[in-house]
Amino acid sequence: MGDMDRIRWQCRRGLLEMDLILQRFLAEDFDSLTPDEVALFKELLGEVDTVLLAWVMGQEEAPKRYDVLIRRLQRQ
Repeated sequence: MGDMDRIRWQCRRGLLEMDLILQRFLAEDFDSLTPDEVALFKELLGEVDTVLLAWVMGQEEAPKRYDVLIRRLQRQ
C-alpha cells in the first residue's frame, strides 16, 4: 500500500462528520500541502475522531502545531 493509499484509508473515519470533512479536504485541499504539512497531517490522523471533530468545530483548542491544518479543515 502506497503512502497516499494509507492516508486515504486513514481519512475513512467512524464518525461520519469527520469522514465527510476529511474526504472533502483530500479532494479539494490536500494537494496544496507542503511536505511538512503532509507529515503533520499524517500525525493529525492519529487523533481520536471525537477530539478531532471538537477541534475542527472550535469546541476545544487544538495543539498549536495543528493550527494551520485545523483552519484548513474548518473551511471544508
